[in-house]
Amino acid sequence: MANRIQKITTNLWFDSQAEEAAKFYTSVFQNSRIHRITRYGQKRHEMKGISEGKVMIVEFELEGQKFVALNGGPKYTFTEAVSFIVQCETQEEIDYFWEKLSEGGDEKAQANGWLKDQFGVSWQVVPSTLNAMISDEDSTKSERVMKALLQMETKLDMDKLKKAYEGS
Repeated sequence: MANRIQKITTNLWFDSQAEEAAKFYTSVFQNSRIHRITRYGQKRHEMKGISEGKVMIVEFELEGQKFVALNGGPKYTFTEAVSFIVQCETQEEIDYFWEKLSEGGDEKAQANGWLKDQFGVSWQVVPSTLNAMISDEDSTKSERVMKALLQMETKLDMDKLKKAYEGS
């Protein structure tokens, strides 16, 4: 079977940290790698005032999902309007991803399972069961889970969310 082309690829615009970010993300997630690094050439840097040989684009993959990181300058920055959700099976996974992704990030931007990493990218580190719990047809269960979630100041506690869901 031929390789299937990924129709949608996420593009992340960095000022100048595309390579650093790709290396960081591929070190955090298993089954991840950098595919290609493209550098600015003479014609490109003359137009933008960017030194020839500087990293322009880094193509990388995290858990089978392809990304492009572009060094495009300071014109655009990340906001919480877009975030990446990391679905975790265990509290140990939540702890691992929270620790790794929040390292060097904005501590003021940590709330209810959300964090901003050292590059300003927003992440949600959540139990894989969270969506099912908060969308349960039993509104009493889902409301208890939301109440418990909103009381968690930073990373999420799977046991507390499960207990809230079960009503215990």
